Amino acid sequence: MYRYPILPVTLASSALALAFAAFDDLSASRVERATVVRAGVRPAATTVEYGASADVGEGRARAYVVTDTKTGAPIEVGVALDERAMDGLPAPKAHAGHQAAPDSHEHLDNHVFLLSLPGRGAAPFQFVELDWNPGGHEPPGVYDVPHFDFHFWMASRDERAAIVPSDPRYQQLADALPAEAQRPPHFVVAAPPGAPAPGVPLMGVHWTDVRSPELQKVFGKPDAYRPFTTTFLYGSWNGRFTFLEPMITRAYIMAKKSAADPAVRDEVIPISAPARVGAPGYYPSAYRIAYDAKSKEYRIALTKLAWRE
Repeated sequence: MYRYPILPVTLASSALALAFAAFDDLSASRVERATVVRAGVRPAATTVEYGASADVGEGRARAYVVTDTKTGAPIEVGVALDERAMDGLPAPKAHAGHQAAPDSHEHLDNHVFLLSLPGRGAAPFQFVELDWNPGGHEPPGVYDVPHFDFHFWMASRDERAAIVPSDPRYQQLADALPAEAQRPPHFVVAAPPGAPAPGVPLMGVHWTDVRSPELQKVFGKPDAYRPFTTTFLYGSWNGRFTFLEPMITRAYIMAKKSAADPAVRDEVIPISAPARVGAPGYYPSAYRIAYDAKSKEYRIALTKLAWRE
């Protein structure tokens, strides 16, 4: 996840309010999180393939791809976290992420795991970056709770590694935003109008959904506000979208295990998709947060993949 280039919460509120000013006429029904929907009927036979595992907490995490056995087409790409991965995670470092300099874009207190997709993959996705944020990050009162970021990268590891402030073109590449038709509805860069795009080292520029319930208090809609539990972002760099990102609290993920309602235990949330995509591939129309009792794993995934050109 990104760092806002400000310190006081009042400045954070002002920056976000300016960034979202064009959407100030949103009705209450539009700022609420989209209605949860079920994934629908899957193909009669599916195959699940896993990439190499990484040690996370006291357990492991691994990326996976679900394909339609008959056609070979991917229908879901995700991360499986076994139950033990939720235990023994690093604790916050005295909220270091909230004590950065006002112009800082560094992510000071997160733990990064790069997960390989299985051999077959799922174009355009190339790998998954799992980030554990033990103390959350700014703005205060919004995302400063323990949570995971799941970056599904549509760029290579080398391209990610090249997103560094030492690049003399760093701000130029951050300010090069994707074409209008490729921008998902309701998503904006969280920066005041005319301000430089806030690039994050090894990530890029984050795009936020103005309907997200956790942001409503920031720009004057307290009745529509809900504390952050799960949200969805896009990331861009050098004129194209480079990752899709579910961001979810540890508590919200773990609650899936004890949920009695199947629709809550396996939650599928629609996402806003652009009119056009930057490269051919299989793109999602929803993301999943689920607990699989058989494998004793939590699963976070982009789902309902469909081919787009």
